[in-house]
Order: sequence, then C-alpha cells, then structure tokens
Amino acid sequence: MEIKDFLAKLVAVPGISGNEEVAAQLISQAFEPYCQEVRIDRFYNVYGRKTDVIRDDMPKVMITAHMDEIGLMVTDIDERGFIRFTTVGGVDPRILLAQEVEVHGRQKLFGVIGARPPHIQQREDAKKAIKIKDMAIDVGLPYEKVKELVNIGDAITFVSPLTDLRGQMVSGKSLDDRAGVAVLLQTMKELDALRFAADVFFVATVQEEVGVRGATISAYKVEPDIGIAVDVTHGDMPDAPRDETFSLNKGPVIAVGPNMHPKLTQKLMDVAKEYGMDYMVEVEPRPTGTDARAIQISRRGVPTVLIEIPLRYMHTTVETLNLSNIKQAARLLARFIASLKEDWKEWLGY
Repeated sequence: MEIKDFLAKLVAVPGISGNEEVAAQLISQAFEPYCQEVRIDRFYNVYGRKTDVIRDDMPKVMITAHMDEIGLMVTDIDERGFIRFTTVGGVDPRILLAQEVEVHGRQKLFGVIGARPPHIQQREDAKKAIKIKDMAIDVGLPYEKVKELVNIGDAITFVSPLTDLRGQMVSGKSLDDRAGVAVLLQTMKELDALRFAADVFFVATVQEEVGVRGATISAYKVEPDIGIAVDVTHGDMPDAPRDETFSLNKGPVIAVGPNMHPKLTQKLMDVAKEYGMDYMVEVEPRPTGTDARAIQISRRGVPTVLIEIPLRYMHTTVETLNLSNIKQAARLLARFIASLKEDWKEWLGY
C-alpha cells in the first residue's frame, strides 16, 4: 500500500484518545505483511516486531508514533435533540463552529456544530469568540430518536478526509500523529532492503493526547534498550515565529534537549550526514509532550531520540504536511537501525 493511500484510510477512521480500537485494527492489518509478529494489547497499542540478522546482545529498539486524535465527547442531549459536548485532548474552541462531525453512538450519525448567528446576538457578543457551552451538534433528528441512538460519553470525531494540495502536500485531520504511524510503516518497508541486527518493535501508541499513556504502557512492556519517538512539530506558516517553526521542504526535524539522549541523537545526525539526508534541528529545553517523554523515564531509563515531521495548523481539521518528509524520516530511521553494530553498548554507556 502506498503511504498516501494508507494515510488516507487511517485519517478516515475514528480514534480519539480512549477510543482507538478501529484505528488499531487497521494499523495491525497494515503492519502484518512487514513484521514477523503483530499484536494488540488490552489498551489497543499495536506492536509490530521485526528482526533480520540474529546476533547475541543485539539491541532491542522501540519506535513509537501515536494513533489517537483529538476530538469531542457527548455530555448532554437537550429536549430538542441538540447534542452538547466537551473536548478530548487539546481542541481549540475557535475551530469548532460550523465543523462537520460524526457522533459514534449505536449507529454513526453525521452532524454539524452550530450556534446563534451574529444577526440574533447582542452586538457586544458578536465580537467575541463563541464558547463551547453555547454550541451544539445538530444531527437533524428529534429528541426521542437521538436518545435512542446516542449515549452520554459517546465519542465524536471531525469529518475531514485527506485532501491533495499541490505536489506532495496533503491536508486533513489527525495527521498529528497518524503521519508518524505512516513513518513506522514506511520504515518497515525500508528495512526490507537492508541488513540489520536489532530486535525492532514498531508501536502505534494510544492516548498520547491526554498524557502519553500508551507510550508509558508499551515502554514497560517492551523494555527497550533504545527508544525512538516519531511525532510532528510546527511547520512554517504566516505570522508564526520563525524560530519555533520549520520548513516543509527541508526534511524531518531532529530534537535536541534533556528529554533526548545526546549520544543517540548525535548518532542519528551522523547517519543523516553519512547518507546526505537533509534534516533540521529543534531545541527542546523542557519535556517534549511526546511519547519520548514517557519512554525516557521508563523503568531504569531508556536512551531516547525524537524525530519529527513539520506540520502546519496543528490540532485543526486542516493539518498540512509534505509526504516526502514521511519517506525521508523512514529512510533515516531504517539506516540508523542498520548502523547499530556490536559496539552499541559501549558508545551508549550500557
């Protein structure tokens, strides 16, 4: 399956934090042709295990990217059938008005988020951002039918399929971080053409958006020697600070800072230079808020690196990225894994 086709299918399925089962099944099926073993745990983290050359003391490498997406949840149904909701993950209320959504009740319901138009607002209110408590989802059904089909606590996802822009650019919802899951799949394909001596676990994690919980669980389960987190970072966009955003045309981003192991990070950069691969560097002086944060402090500690895909308009329904960066990140990760030789313990300090 081509990366864009896989990403389009993955973006289309629901998977807000805590409700990732459908996404997990799709990812598991995609991993199976490229792994010796694929399994799903009780929280719906997906593990794909891949090895090539078997060697004594070869490193156990865990590469993660989270599958969960931000979204909404039903909190109430009023007497006219309008659905009230709250957010799951970091949803900016300013993006919600006029969004198309799917309510995942006893059957899937299409709906729209509405509020009073400015014509019937007080003049001073028309100049303010509308609060979530003043919005509602309209599924076009009477109260009795909505109550029959929808429960308090049901998940709500945005409707925003993957859309082609010019060249390799695409836009859609939940590219944070299903683009990272696509990197995992592409890395598996790259490794098929290489010889490597490592026990590699590709993990599509859950509940990153509400506290890197899937990475915490999987790091304890796998007990890796080396951790690699794949996530997104802010792409360049109008009026955004240049020192906090990255070009979508200069390769993936390698993060540096206390959350990342310095020797392992330098090794990743050295591999990129050896193969003439473009990359950028992001300074992260604090915990990153990615899976790397959980992996690093698992058990006795895991040397961890973070590689990121530049993404515009994060946590909206029009997240935008360059597909070529997914392929470049996968190429870098595959060659990094192949570069791990017998002396990996020595230079890493094990």
